[in-house]
Amino acid sequence: MTTTRRTLRDGLVVGLIGYATVALFYSTFDVLAARDALHTVNMLGRTVFRGLRDPSVLQFPLSIDTCAIFAYNALHLVLALAIGLIVAALVAAGDRTPERRRLVRVIIAAGFVVTVAGVGLLTTPIRPVLPWWSIVVANALSTFFAAVYLLGRRPGLWRRWILRQA
Repeated sequence: MTTTRRTLRDGLVVGLIGYATVALFYSTFDVLAARDALHTVNMLGRTVFRGLRDPSVLQFPLSIDTCAIFAYNALHLVLALAIGLIVAALVAAGDRTPERRRLVRVIIAAGFVVTVAGVGLLTTPIRPVLPWWSIVVANALSTFFAAVYLLGRRPGLWRRWILRQA
């Protein structure tokens, strides 16, 4: 398999892992909070696509907006795949050019921070449903599982990137 195809495949898988991890986290989060498993994604879809801005509405049960849920999931999937492709390309570039690994690590860490901050700022109207800590945990879990996948796909990656600090 060519390096480009491998990077593309890894990026798509990393994106799918990120998407699925965040989706499963929030479904579990909602069920544990004694809400419908799609409550958070329903609120996100309503916020992004229906203009929900009044947090007082969160005090009352809202019906499931299937279109908003599907639209939000599509947006989430596209963004997760794009992030996965970028991360896989960065890892591949760092593997090809060891002197750039530190920079790539910084870019990936900064991307995590920007993602968390961006989601947090964009979801301010529904903060009671989507607390900051949940955004950090969901993204940290997705990063962890994506890293586990990449470490399994690229033998020696941990040694080359972390232990040698090249």
